[in-house]
Amino acid sequence: MKIGFVGLGKMGANMVQRLISEGLEVVVHDRSEEKMAFAVRQGAQAADSLNTLVQRLPERKVVWIMVPAGTPVWETVDVLLELLNPNDIIIDGGNSNWRETGKVAEKVHDRGLHYIDCGTSGGVWGLKEGYCLMYGGHDEPCRYMEPVFEALAPENGHLHVGASGSGHFVKMVHNGIEYGMMQAYAEGFEIMNNSPFDIDLHAVSEVWQKGSVVRSWLLDLAARALKDDPNLSNLEPYVEDSGEGRWAVQAAIDFDTPAPVITQSLFARFQSRQQNSFAMKLLAALRNQFGGHAVKSK
Repeated sequence: MKIGFVGLGKMGANMVQRLISEGLEVVVHDRSEEKMAFAVRQGAQAADSLNTLVQRLPERKVVWIMVPAGTPVWETVDVLLELLNPNDIIIDGGNSNWRETGKVAEKVHDRGLHYIDCGTSGGVWGLKEGYCLMYGGHDEPCRYMEPVFEALAPENGHLHVGASGSGHFVKMVHNGIEYGMMQAYAEGFEIMNNSPFDIDLHAVSEVWQKGSVVRSWLLDLAARALKDDPNLSNLEPYVEDSGEGRWAVQAAIDFDTPAPVITQSLFARFQSRQQNSFAMKLLAALRNQFGGHAVKSK
């Protein structure tokens, strides 16, 4: 099978390598000539434009896009709709907002093409371990794409979860759960770090992987981080979010579903970015006012 691939960021470049290693032919396009050159060295064919990419694909063309959510997705799809034919397939493997995905899918389907939204999990480790894929769309094009999904995923690591939008919706919830899990690990290790005991946090992270109910791949990654830098002295306490956590919280509100852990884990990331938090200052001032609690003055 031969497919087009648009977007060679950290995830996209590795996905292309995995597809090629599994015997698929891939034509790539990216604004960066350097990234395209790297993909060519891995065995891909380069295209200097979306038009060239489409021309190099066989009949029933398949184009997988891995570009940032929002405007870049819309712009890429708009160009592809002028180049592709009815029954061709576009796949968005990025972290698009599921509500926007529904609108894009409707536009694509109105032109007689197919649109698959594919939530993709695996990060930079996906090249070696495979990617967990959760995708939404019509049944026939999803079945047609199974050779590609099987090449990217580990065994039993891909699933058609429902109609258009459902793939990105499930991935959004997945990332919300990830926020909560990461926050729980972070808080637990901080409690141990602040305790009166001289606890080897790296050793704890390792032993918890042997039969503990909290063992996980995320804990594996914590162990790696603590091994490399036991006190995490080389890091600033600043945590970004890429949008999915916010969307998950909004979905919980829209569906009247309590999600206090995911919500609080998102807010904790916001708090990490406040080097001089007015809220924390006011909290200290209030405690001092009503209870005479000590404050630290500059």
